[in-house]
Amino acid sequence: MRIATWNVNSITARLPRLLAWLEGSGTDVLCIQETKCTEEQFPAEALRELGYESAVHATGRWNGVAVVSRLGLDDVVRGLPGGPEYEGVQEPRAVAATCGPVRVWSVYVPNGREVAHDHYDYKLRWLQALSGAVAGDAAGGRPFAVMGDYNIAPTDEDVWDLAAFEGLTHVTEPERAALAALRGQGLSDVVPRPLKYDRPFTYWDYRQLCFPKNRGMRIDLVYGNAAFAGAVGDAYVDREERKGKGASDHAPVVVDLDI
Repeated sequence: MRIATWNVNSITARLPRLLAWLEGSGTDVLCIQETKCTEEQFPAEALRELGYESAVHATGRWNGVAVVSRLGLDDVVRGLPGGPEYEGVQEPRAVAATCGPVRVWSVYVPNGREVAHDHYDYKLRWLQALSGAVAGDAAGGRPFAVMGDYNIAPTDEDVWDLAAFEGLTHVTEPERAALAALRGQGLSDVVPRPLKYDRPFTYWDYRQLCFPKNRGMRIDLVYGNAAFAGAVGDAYVDREERKGKGASDHAPVVVDLDI
């Protein structure tokens, strides 16, 4: 079974590449973030033609998440149970589904913007709610993973130059402590390091030639419970998909399970 996560940075803009990637990669289940569309605009029919069902939680031009699966979709949960609001709205940042033998959450963690910004506090509260929401599945015997764009680099090695992030979000101790609390529910990072590349980043800004210079971050993560982690046969960042015209600024993260 091949499962992946990918922040596509607009599914409308990325649709031809997404469909080609699904066909070429043989992915069974894909967690998608930053769809930037409404549920009505989501290309469910195009995906259905490739054999994928879609569970979508999206409300407009910002945020939006989905799980697409050719192994079925059951017990879908749209939204983060107990999740906080930002400016009076619970944003569409989480969706869960059971796909064959595996249950997954596709999550798009708030960016945080600046350490002194209200969005940063919102980010920490959102992560706290996520820890509570996934605790039961994380402790269970069924393979389970929380996958997506966490907007946090777990360690100093997960950014191209720590000095470049001094005083900024994504690397602060409270954010990393929130990740540790999530792992404390019984989850672990199932993508090993090093992979093919010494620093397997998953995100590179479009500006300042960040991708050619490999000035990136590893912020797209797959956190699995013991049953999930024990089934991992391989894992990699599909760095090739970040190349070329019309690419997302994130690369897919792919995990093969022996189930």
